[in-house]
Amino acid sequence: MPEKGVIPKNPDEILSFEEIKNIVQIIVPLGIIRVKITGGEPLARKGVVHLIEMLAGVEGISDISMTTNGISLAKFAKDLNGAGLNRINISLDSLNEAKFASITRGGDIKNVWQGIEEALEAGLNPVKINAVLMKGINDDEICDFARLTYSMPLHVRFIEFMPMLNGLFWDEKKFIPNDYVKEQCETLGKLFPDDNIPGSGPAIYYRFKNSLGTIGFISPLSNSFCTNCNRLRLTSDGRLRLCLHHEDDINLKEMLRKGYGDEEIRKAIEVAVNTKPKGHNLCSGTGAFHYSNGAMSSIGG
Repeated sequence: MPEKGVIPKNPDEILSFEEIKNIVQIIVPLGIIRVKITGGEPLARKGVVHLIEMLAGVEGISDISMTTNGISLAKFAKDLNGAGLNRINISLDSLNEAKFASITRGGDIKNVWQGIEEALEAGLNPVKINAVLMKGINDDEICDFARLTYSMPLHVRFIEFMPMLNGLFWDEKKFIPNDYVKEQCETLGKLFPDDNIPGSGPAIYYRFKNSLGTIGFISPLSNSFCTNCNRLRLTSDGRLRLCLHHEDDINLKEMLRKGYGDEEIRKAIEVAVNTKPKGHNLCSGTGAFHYSNGAMSSIGG
């Protein structure tokens, strides 16, 4: 987290729930069938359970998921599932209480574990744990994360550290390729491929023999998956971003509030999607890294 926290937006700067639902209804005929609510932190927004309920009622949407830091999940898990949330991703970069508090600027990992337990109890499936590994910070916890999958039906995904926010937090020496992470996991036992995890994301999944959960690897730098990317990102202030790491977007909030019709907006989206970048530029063929302007603490997973 940034030291001074995330700068809040005024309510009129962000999309209302009705506007979010409207955009989803507009885009469904173009082939969108899954919606993920992310952030920042989506559980910080008042009425988020009602938003899930609204989106679950949109004809054509077959799957709704959420990415959260898990701090408030225990309070909402049952109601989220009842409203129509199918599955959940929890960002958790350390299993160590002190280290977690440092990374999150004061978060209490006990709250996250309570949220994980409530999510499993509520029937959210799958429950995925997202961990970004950094050398010298949490790379000593690789096997601890992997062991979770033996005894709990959790799907741990290791995500490579990326040069975001113009490199403010980036240190190339902290980067760990997922090939190394997989090798470390295999010190615990042989990993077998698993293609049966719900979702359509970029993770490549494996499991230990007889384990309850799986281990996934998301490798945007060492093994780019851009050619298979199927994501569009609608920001809270109404901009449709075609790629996490490119600034090009279209302002759907402005179009809605200026009274554009559904077909006009749908056409604009279709034109924009046809210009979606072929790939990010975070790393070059020479091994050099480039920076993306976004901050994951405000963009979300």
